[in-house]
Amino acid sequence: MKKILFALCLLAACTQRQTDLSKQSADEIIQTDKAMSDEAAKNGFYKTLLLYADDSVVKPQEGMLPVIGKAALQNFWNSRTDFKELTWEPFKAEASKSGDMGYTLGNWKLVTKDTTMYGNYYTIWKKQTDGKWKFVVDGGNSTPAPK
Repeated sequence: MKKILFALCLLAACTQRQTDLSKQSADEIIQTDKAMSDEAAKNGFYKTLLLYADDSVVKPQEGMLPVIGKAALQNFWNSRTDFKELTWEPFKAEASKSGDMGYTLGNWKLVTKDTTMYGNYYTIWKKQTDGKWKFVVDGGNSTPAPK
């Protein structure tokens, strides 16, 4: 009898469907990405990205090897002057069914006194144990101005 009850419990556990958290998580990631852009425009790009970075972050750099780890990224940016002229807008987000990983794709714009530059970006997000989203990989490239 115990074996039958165990087998039924095992069968029930195997047939339970996992709740699909992909849509909810993608929406959360979009909102987090937008909030990060808003904060960067107010408080600075480097400062804000460090707030939203996972400890294991990987940040590719143009013409260089990627910077790996939040402490290394902070050290890398310490000698640079922070700026508030870069804004971005995600246009796509997807997340895993389990709701713990996802990504955003978007467009960025950098406005300076002399010029305006445009580009695309990708950000890979990981849900933290406290429910907040932090990015683990972030990169992008420049593009021509949109038409």
